[in-house]
Amino acid sequence: MAEHSATRSTEAGLFTLDWYRMLGSNARHAFWASFLGWALDAFDYMVFSFALGAIAATFSLNKGQSGLIATVTLVVSAFGGMLAGMLADMIGRVRTLMITVAVYSLFTFLSGLAQSYEQLLLFRALQGLGFGGEWAAGAILMAEIANPEHRGRALGAVQSAWAVGWGLAAIAYTVVFSLVDPSLGWRILFWLGIIPALLALYIRAYVPEPEVFIETRRAKQARSREAIQSGATANPLRQLFRRDLIGTTIAASVLAVGAQGGYYSIFTWLPTYLKTERHLSVVGTGAYTGVVIVGSFLGYVISGYLNDWLGRKRTFALYAVLSAILIVLYVNIPAGANSLLLVLGGPLGFCASGIFSGFGSYLAELFPSRARGAGQGFAYNVGRATGAFFPTLIGFLSAQVGLAGAIGFGALAYALCLIALLFLPETRGKALVAVQ
Repeated sequence: MAEHSATRSTEAGLFTLDWYRMLGSNARHAFWASFLGWALDAFDYMVFSFALGAIAATFSLNKGQSGLIATVTLVVSAFGGMLAGMLADMIGRVRTLMITVAVYSLFTFLSGLAQSYEQLLLFRALQGLGFGGEWAAGAILMAEIANPEHRGRALGAVQSAWAVGWGLAAIAYTVVFSLVDPSLGWRILFWLGIIPALLALYIRAYVPEPEVFIETRRAKQARSREAIQSGATANPLRQLFRRDLIGTTIAASVLAVGAQGGYYSIFTWLPTYLKTERHLSVVGTGAYTGVVIVGSFLGYVISGYLNDWLGRKRTFALYAVLSAILIVLYVNIPAGANSLLLVLGGPLGFCASGIFSGFGSYLAELFPSRARGAGQGFAYNVGRATGAFFPTLIGFLSAQVGLAGAIGFGALAYALCLIALLFLPETRGKALVAVQ
């Protein structure tokens, strides 16, 4: 019945903002806390990519040392996401969100004060703890407050904040580096990273815990029969590997591995391939970056609507197939076809980024409230940690089959998404209740 109701609602209100208008005041505060937290998280992370050349020059880094900073940040962020997921189940979604925002803003700021490569590596690693944890806390918070019929749209809007933060980072980089020497410019970009700390004050003042979490916590504290029978009083991470949840945990993790492995493969190696083997000078320009960012924003938002209209599984499958097709198209772009590359930049951002909008709602619906944070944090970040190795694998494969063939291997990552979906249920319109 809920499924049919969700279908009628989404068909009647497709691509409207009714989902936002129907939010209560507390839910709107939660939305903006999650949206701004993710946007500023993206800003703090992406300024590193823009400033990497200046950082390398300051500390005389080779490519291996520069790459290690990014790798360490991603790996530690995976642990940060898992930890934040468990904390969200133990101390609350809102408190965890505050902690993660404070952590990534503090260590981004400190990165700007680093006096050596070793200090910078340490600060970026610690920044990764907050960077990885913020998404888990914010997505769970919004998923539990949103109307079940509109959950996909609400989480898609939150996910679109990544494109907003990415765009803000690009603008800040352009402005700062045009005004000051690069040796100071990269430090200023990191110092701007302290701004999100103000968001923690807003969260503390205006965002309450979701009622679902409060009820689940009461059941745990009272050690009610229902809570004990469901295992709600056990460690949240341990619950993921019990007989009732282990199948979901594995399949959801494989889904995340596929999406993130494909994403990292595309955005790590395609620029190099297009520059060196297709001689496309537009790669890395402001125009191309802008097109990809706009495409990503639209992909995030529209994916949210499609998740409520088509359902979670069909939307994931659609975006996975389209992303794989785009990889094939990209590796076959004619040499020097800069105009064609600009045309494909939008769809690339749309598909490769848009697939992530479904994770916030789908993972929250797959896992019960007693282990929702742990499940969301674990599955998504297993995907992040494992997917981070796909670019390395492509690097090794390129020596055997060429870079084009190796990048094509990245398309197989999306096949993992399709396989995982075979073992997961459809959850569109599911109400999130306490304990379960």
